[in-house]
Amino acid sequence: MGKWEGVRLMGAIDQGTTSSRVILFTLDGEIASVHQLEHKQHFPHPGWVEHDAMEILSNVKRCLDAAAADVVGADVVAFGITNQRETLVVWDNDSGKPLCNAVVWMDTRTKKTCDKLAEGENGKDRLRDLCGLPISTYFSGVKLRWLIDNVPHVKQAVDAGTCCIGTIDTWLLWNLVRDESGNRVYATVRCAGFTRVLKHARQMHTRAAVA
Repeated sequence: MGKWEGVRLMGAIDQGTTSSRVILFTLDGEIASVHQLEHKQHFPHPGWVEHDAMEILSNVKRCLDAAAADVVGADVVAFGITNQRETLVVWDNDSGKPLCNAVVWMDTRTKKTCDKLAEGENGKDRLRDLCGLPISTYFSGVKLRWLIDNVPHVKQAVDAGTCCIGTIDTWLLWNLVRDESGNRVYATVRCAGFTRVLKHARQMHTRAAVA
């Protein structure tokens, strides 16, 4: 019998801005395994910051496999994800492939979009009653607005209803997790306080007042 045979463990995916890390803990908090891989940072234009979502997914899978190999026979009873919050991924529901690179939380390409949305009464707070958030380049909803306006195949996918939209944790869940019926898990409410503006993105796309 191996060292970890029957031992109950908890796991965490720490999906940061610069790397993917998987950590397995005993229920007493002892680290049983840790593996980490960095991913490339893309800076196609000044103020733009992008990640390859497929590279991130691949790195997470590699870290998961390596961690599992360290604790053969263990019983991993729970897993959590912490992630880089407002980084936005859009992908095709049929192919499962990203429609473009992920737009990272610190990316500022949406400044003009934010300025336009902030015109008029209440300025950057004009959408607060709608989504609870100020207008800022940080949030995912404005990144989606920019992609719809500037990347034709993203707009086409949104209009066709084949575009999946989410932060990095949603992207990982969609690819890694199935429910009891074998269906994909699309999202949880864990980042809802920050990303609930996404559910209003379609309204932002169709309302002339905020388009």
